[in-house]
Amino acid sequence: MADINQFTITEAVKKSFRTQEGSRFEFLLRSLIDHVHDFARETNMTHEEWMRMLTFLYDCGKISTPERHEFILLSDVLGLSALVDMINTRGGATEGSNLGPFYLDNAPRKTLGADLAGPREGVSVLCHGIVRDSLGHPLPGAIVDTWQADGSGTYPIQEAGQDKYDLRGIFEADDQGRYYYTTVLPKPYTVPYDGPVGELLRAGDRHAWRPAHLHYMIRSPGMRSITTEVFFENTEYVDNDAVFGVRKSLLAKIVPYKAEKAGDLPLERKPDAMLKFDFILAPGD
Repeated sequence: MADINQFTITEAVKKSFRTQEGSRFEFLLRSLIDHVHDFARETNMTHEEWMRMLTFLYDCGKISTPERHEFILLSDVLGLSALVDMINTRGGATEGSNLGPFYLDNAPRKTLGADLAGPREGVSVLCHGIVRDSLGHPLPGAIVDTWQADGSGTYPIQEAGQDKYDLRGIFEADDQGRYYYTTVLPKPYTVPYDGPVGELLRAGDRHAWRPAHLHYMIRSPGMRSITTEVFFENTEYVDNDAVFGVRKSLLAKIVPYKAEKAGDLPLERKPDAMLKFDFILAPGD
């Protein structure tokens, strides 16, 4: 049996896995082991720190539910989500931004022009635009999946007694690639602060605020899907988002509603304001 010490254990661990040589899984696993071991060596990690780290991860799992993914939130506040989005944004396509911890993959289908706000108080806003490919061609039938916080900065999914599918909808772009609907203008909010990630932010003397935004997931056959967010120009926290999701290209201007400028779109509700944002998809792999 070979003598293992702190400088040889890393290679021993990597060799212990019988992975397919040259596979992506082998590459990712070996790189993970290298970085985790290097981190422990570089920091001279103590037993107490090791246990605190594992307890923190355990607590993230314990508080997570199908509607709240604490590990995604952890990835967000550490900037990992933003970095992965940047790495995977294709040239010419709309930049990616955070999925967030509150996405649901079975939101209700809505007809174009529908109102997502219902009786909620706040500024009613028309959200509209065109889904195109990277050559500028419209993408008829593109799927626009959207979700958001309300006019007080709360996601319905966070509130007991509220329908978790409120302020969510899946739309299909028309034959011109257009999408349009009305909703309530969301407010800034803090990321969930009652769990281990909140504890981490407080320990690091960091604020937990996110600027007001709309979430989107855009899909079309043959194109590379995008998950992104649309933010609003000249609003609070766009310069210091707690999860690093803001990009200049994702800022939209909110203007007073004028039917002639909106193209007289058929809407269930006359809005107070409107914003236009076009999405661009790159060809799929």
